[in-house]
Amino acid sequence: MTKEVSVLEIIEKTTARRNARRAFMKTAVGGAAAVGGLSLLAACGDNNDSAQTPAPTPTPTPTPTAVSTDVAVLNFALNLEYLEAQFYSYAAFGTGLTAAQLTGSGTQGAVITGSGAGFPRAVDFSGDPLIGQYAREIAYDEIAHVNFLRAALGTSVVAQPAIDISGTSTGAFTAAARAAGVVAADGLFDPYASPTNFLLGAYIFEDIGVTAYKGASPVISSMYLDAAAGILAAEAYHAGLVRTILYNRGITNADIITATTKISDARDLLDGTSGGTNGDDDQGIAGSNIGNLATGISNIVPTDANGIAYSRTTQQVHNIAYLNVNGSNRTRGGFFPNGTNNPNPAFTVGLG
Repeated sequence: MTKEVSVLEIIEKTTARRNARRAFMKTAVGGAAAVGGLSLLAACGDNNDSAQTPAPTPTPTPTPTAVSTDVAVLNFALNLEYLEAQFYSYAAFGTGLTAAQLTGSGTQGAVITGSGAGFPRAVDFSGDPLIGQYAREIAYDEIAHVNFLRAALGTSVVAQPAIDISGTSTGAFTAAARAAGVVAADGLFDPYASPTNFLLGAYIFEDIGVTAYKGASPVISSMYLDAAAGILAAEAYHAGLVRTILYNRGITNADIITATTKISDARDLLDGTSGGTNGDDDQGIAGSNIGNLATGISNIVPTDANGIAYSRTTQQVHNIAYLNVNGSNRTRGGFFPNGTNNPNPAFTVGLG
């Protein structure tokens, strides 16, 4: 048996296990939704005809229920998962999600690939097969996240909005790299051009996902909290892996360290914290004395003074995704040219 066949068998078995887990979760979510519906019907079923008709009272202003908040938060997360799944799927396999994985309420959009240099395609990992294995694993995870959230939301699921994962001269990746100073003002950043570029492209997303899920966790009801925590953990594993590989490469190539620092600073500027209002909630991978392997310290995990990962609000996350530098792109732009989809408009905007 060759090594290649062995790896393929491992991938197939891993995929089978993940499919089994997803099938179980889909069934569990369906059962939980049914129980919730029965509880609601029971609460509404108290019909005591002998009771006196109460005097009219003013109708109170309705407040968001746990269910409505969950729907908004999970759909917010789904928009991010659409973006990540499409990027990793193209980078790993050269193709995106299926049509059946994109439907729902709101305006369904296409993946914007552009044309010419920088268009989305499978990265050539032949010279770096280990990175290729990592890319495929993360792609499978992100696709599973899309499937799980869609199943959990059921008829409340939103469609994929228009997503720009292009590295062309007019693409979102190039715009982000220019804004960060990773490339010149007229330069091109193609995340599909090499394994290192792929890692830098992934680095743009992964830390956002971790802070987004942590920021949303306080408003998710207990019914979905465990699943959300599980996705947060998966995103944190992905982010740690990407940061570790980039740090390792940065030991001998300082340009990589510099690029990650610039991307981190740009995220910090975009989320409105670099001015000191909320402190610095984004960090690059450079620790201290990194050139000395005996005494140097890496910064694989960006945390506060207590060793706790940072949080971002939905507005801060949108600000980064929209590349909203001055407030002019508060509702759309960047990786989401037409904005995100959500039944609650408050979960689609960036900072004003």
